[in-house]
Amino acid sequence: MLRPLYERTMALADHPKALWCLAVVAFVESSVFPIPPDVLMIPMILARPSRAWLVAVVALIASVAGGVLGYAIGALFYDSIGQPVLEAMGKGGAMAEFNTRFNDFGFWAVLGAGITPFPYKVITIMSGWTGMPLGTFIATSILARALRFFIVAGLLWQFGTPVRDFIERRLGLVFTAFVVVLFGGFLMVSYI
Repeated sequence: MLRPLYERTMALADHPKALWCLAVVAFVESSVFPIPPDVLMIPMILARPSRAWLVAVVALIASVAGGVLGYAIGALFYDSIGQPVLEAMGKGGAMAEFNTRFNDFGFWAVLGAGITPFPYKVITIMSGWTGMPLGTFIATSILARALRFFIVAGLLWQFGTPVRDFIERRLGLVFTAFVVVLFGGFLMVSYI
C-alpha cells in the first residue's frame, strides 16, 4: 500500500508545477494548514537533488509570507479567525496568560517554532495577537525558516541518494517515524 503512494509522490515531486504546490502548502501551513511543507520538500529534493536550493528558497519565501498572513489573522481577526484556529489546536483557554509571557520570549518562540515540528501557525497568530513588533517577527521568521529549510535541503542534497535508498528499503519504518514525529508535534502543542 505504501509503495505505490511513495512512487506516485516521487513522480509528482518532479512535476513542472511542483514548486507552485510547495509554495501554496508552505504559505497556508504558516497560518492555517496542519501539514508541514517538508512533506513536499523532501520528495522534491530526493527526486531532483540539483533543485535543492531552489526548493528551499521557494519554501522560505512562501512560508514567511504565510507567516505574515498568520500575524495579520492574530492582529486583525483574532476573534473571528485566530481564536477558532487556536482553540481547535487546544490553545483557546490559556490565551491571556500566554499573551503576557509570549512577548517576553517572542523572539525565541518564533525561532523555536520556525525550526522545530511545533506548528508554526500557532506562533504566527500569537505574534499578531500579542502585538509583537512586525519587524522582529519577520526577521526571526526568515532566520528560523531559512535554518530549517536550508538544513533539510543541504542534508538531502549532500546525502540524497543514500537517504532515498534508505527510504525505499525501509518505507514502512520511515512512514511510521514520520507519523510519530508529526503527531508528537501536535501533542507538544497541547501541553505547551
